[in-house]
Amino acid sequence: MLSWSEVLIWCGIPILIVLVVRTFLFGFYVIPSGSMLDTIHEGDRVVTTQLIPGIAKLQRGDVIVFKDPAHWLNNETKTSLGQSEYLIKRLIGLPGDTVACDGPGSPITINGVAVDESSYIRPGSDPSIISFKVKVSAGHVFVLGDNRGNSSDSRYHQDDGESGLVPTKDVVGVGLAIYWPIKNISTMSAHHEVFASVPDEQTHTE
Repeated sequence: MLSWSEVLIWCGIPILIVLVVRTFLFGFYVIPSGSMLDTIHEGDRVVTTQLIPGIAKLQRGDVIVFKDPAHWLNNETKTSLGQSEYLIKRLIGLPGDTVACDGPGSPITINGVAVDESSYIRPGSDPSIISFKVKVSAGHVFVLGDNRGNSSDSRYHQDDGESGLVPTKDVVGVGLAIYWPIKNISTMSAHHEVFASVPDEQTHTE
């Protein structure tokens, strides 16, 4: 018969492992809006890798979870899930990048290079229905939803105190997969190949 100390060890160790994994390695989030359709649906549950400064490196195309910078969700479709502290979008611009678009019918350009986003942008959506040009400041990233017609993202918050950008310190994870509901279970592609021809900001000149 097991002693109390043995029971505590056998029960405590698995619980400790789960807590460590949950706290330091993976995050689990419910998607509060349809801004990432058709990649992620409202109500989907996603698992992310936790962002570890100095180890994990953000890349263009990553689907990232971050703290809502300035009540962005208020401007998206209201959902039965209520308000959320976190949002999920696709990272388009890194610190130093210049992200731009000339409006309907035009592609997004990064450091002067047009990118083909057809592999993830919602069918029928323009890359952007508004024109913009943003220089991404140090310590920030530029994000867009895959459902460009219904995404309150970096394009629409130029006067929010962060110029529509997301501080990298507020990024809490990079999307790995959808794990619920069962019908939507899938891995989450970052489509890094879309940005393969984009030059680093260090080598780009206006």
